[in-house]
Amino acid sequence: MGKSTLAVNLACAFAALGRRTGLLDLDIYGPSAPTLLGLADAKPEIGPDGKLIPLQAHGLRSMSIGYIVDVDAPMIWRGPMATQAVRQMLDDVAWAPLDVLVLDLPPGTGDIHLTLAQRLPLDGAVIVSTPQELALADVRRGLAMFERTHVPVLGVIENMAWLAQPDGTRLAIFGEGGARRTAEAAGAPFLGEIPIDIALRISADAGRPLVASDPSSPAAAAILGMAASLLDHLDCDVIATPAIRFTTA
Repeated sequence: MGKSTLAVNLACAFAALGRRTGLLDLDIYGPSAPTLLGLADAKPEIGPDGKLIPLQAHGLRSMSIGYIVDVDAPMIWRGPMATQAVRQMLDDVAWAPLDVLVLDLPPGTGDIHLTLAQRLPLDGAVIVSTPQELALADVRRGLAMFERTHVPVLGVIENMAWLAQPDGTRLAIFGEGGARRTAEAAGAPFLGEIPIDIALRISADAGRPLVASDPSSPAAAAILGMAASLLDHLDCDVIATPAIRFTTA
């Protein structure tokens, strides 16, 4: 239930709000979009222009390295190979007209992030983190990276913020409010909190994004609200959702 789950659900939220939406899974070493979208066995076709045709599901067009390679095979690629794969995913896919393209990036602040920032006029980045201090260190590094590459941070999302108890109280398993405080300290918008929700986990494993399958659920409603807030601030057509590594240990 990490950043890829939220990236897919955010993309579904943009589509539900009437935007022509694409999802590009650039997590080369661990592509999860095929599973999250229920397309684990699907393969893209090649159009007459030689470009890959995105697969469609849940109102989205999507592309992932996981559609092309064996998802169970280890991706033992050095930096230049991963960078070349990203370039091909950007240049050799027939996206058709889109209003929003959500990019799901791998963990860290490496070659893929830099390649992306250099090749695309990104409208901004959304950073996903748990409240745990160990995860917040990665958030701070991500904020610094996007500042140096002149990519505006559209906001920070606190994932796994709490677990609802039978008596209605909230159990803050990974700490409380850490992502909010980090965003405020950096002057970045705080987009909100996503609780630990078994429905979100079940929907992810089943390939049915919660925003599409049960939009009235608490987690889905929160994500829809975040998507609406992001659309209010968007002037361009590209959003990056970087995979700032979060820790569940």
